[in-house]
Amino acid sequence: MSAAEVKNLPQNLPSGASDMAHIVLTFDNNKLASALYGQFDENLARLEQKLGVDIRSRGNQLTIKGSASAAEQARRALDNLYGILQKGADIGQSDVDGAVRMAIAADDQLTLPTLERKGKVSAAQISTRKKTIYARSLNQDAYMRALERSELVFGIGPAGTGKTFLAVAHAAMLLERGMVERIVLSRPAVEAGERLGFLPGDMKEKVDPYLRPLYDALYEMMPADKVERAIAAEVIEIAPLAFMRGRTLAHSAVILDEAQNTTPMQMKMFLTRLGENSRMIVTGDPTQIDLPQNTKSGLVEALRILDGVTGMVTVRFNEGDVVRHPLVAEIVKAYDRDGKLARGLGAES
Repeated sequence: MSAAEVKNLPQNLPSGASDMAHIVLTFDNNKLASALYGQFDENLARLEQKLGVDIRSRGNQLTIKGSASAAEQARRALDNLYGILQKGADIGQSDVDGAVRMAIAADDQLTLPTLERKGKVSAAQISTRKKTIYARSLNQDAYMRALERSELVFGIGPAGTGKTFLAVAHAAMLLERGMVERIVLSRPAVEAGERLGFLPGDMKEKVDPYLRPLYDALYEMMPADKVERAIAAEVIEIAPLAFMRGRTLAHSAVILDEAQNTTPMQMKMFLTRLGENSRMIVTGDPTQIDLPQNTKSGLVEALRILDGVTGMVTVRFNEGDVVRHPLVAEIVKAYDRDGKLARGLGAES
């Protein structure tokens, strides 16, 4: 095998321990094996903590002991991480966490036809000349595959799940490969009505702070000088939602971020901008609506109205998909619990 040799999978132990397994992996590149283990074996320690297994290293050989399911999940995670290293990329803590999530969810993964051996994690990826990123959760995997296949994709879920970053990364890949002629990135300029008059500066200076997350994602996937030249040539356009009215966006990758803060009319206006040979991606979090009280969210309405429309795919993220600091996932869970409690109390009163 290109990544590792499984010497013993699994090994039955004495009565009372029949659910235990003993897996030995041998890697064919000592340098990559060292990178896989991490400094002072920190990556292995993290796998042990996440999966409840025992991992011992000896040169380019690893021994995994634990329950049969956990040991197999560790093997899948290590196989995934070693594959990333073989492609010339580096791995860090977030990659290890992502590999664990993918390994646990491997049996339910939305896989494409493949010749890979059964049980191998085949994470979706987005590649540009600057960077390759891999799915770090089952929903990220489904989202990235939906972006490849569908002309209209909704990415719904809490902050930190990668829905906006992956959308911009996919758009950058399409542009680099010549599959679209430009990228159009948009979001409501301000949360409550796009009233910009009180802000200093010209229009670009007024709206740039609201669009900064889109710039950040672009710079992550493309060299800064290319991004700046593309913006100057209007090959990449970053504009508030109000600027979309009356346009038809053909041969474009079009992204609407923070869509929960659109009105129903704004959402309809945006969706009907889709032109020939274009892809449209809409991202948002229905739990973070900042519109004035009694104003309906265009995102919530669109998800209801368009349910079942052929050609549209909706991928819903949850706190388990948060790929930022682990504390972010706990914060999302806490707010979700509080929201459910408040709704329950409201129903009783």
